[in-house]
Amino acid sequence: MLVKNWMSKNVITVDINESLIDAVKLLKHNDIGRLPVMKKGEMVGIVTDRDVKRASASDAVSLEIHELLYLLSKLKIEEIMTKDPITVPPDYTVEETADVLLENKISSTPVVNDQDQLVGIITQNDLFRALISLTGERKKGIQFAFKVEDRPSSTNELADIIRNYNGRLASILSSYQNSPEGYKNVYIKAYQIDREEISELKNELRGKATMLYFVDQRENKREVYAL
Repeated sequence: MLVKNWMSKNVITVDINESLIDAVKLLKHNDIGRLPVMKKGEMVGIVTDRDVKRASASDAVSLEIHELLYLLSKLKIEEIMTKDPITVPPDYTVEETADVLLENKISSTPVVNDQDQLVGIITQNDLFRALISLTGERKKGIQFAFKVEDRPSSTNELADIIRNYNGRLASILSSYQNSPEGYKNVYIKAYQIDREEISELKNELRGKATMLYFVDQRENKREVYAL
């Protein structure tokens, strides 16, 4: 899943010569947390709501409100922006982008193409939407979690059992996080499984793997066996 398919393409920006008050208005009016800073069509920096608050707070000491407003109207974006901001290319995967945000402790980042042109912005919310799509979470179905042997056919065996019960597979994910050596955790989201066959299905699945938990979103039923 590539960033270009999940990013916001209509990016709200601010010109480098605009004032701090102009940035505040844009941030509040559009309910956003950061603005790419442009100079003659080229992105030269970024200003965040944190930058704005920091600049406002530092200038607020011992000033009357009218003095503060005047000062903020004279303070230019160039003086408070972050130069050379962190960016990602449009062909980055959402996983790579999530790692960039996490590593740098930021909530969004501009998307820049090979010609250094600003083509979008990707936020945590965009990544959450991608995750929901990837896991099939919008479909009210059943999620199974297993600890299985780390061998090529182990996941397919579980998927085949679910298919034998006419289950439609929405997603299959695997992870080695918090799993012992020689094992992996597998998460399968399925739907259209007959409720009357759930118990029999779970018993058959347990014959192939250790079931960690079972969540039936149709009935808001949750069973946690082991973690």
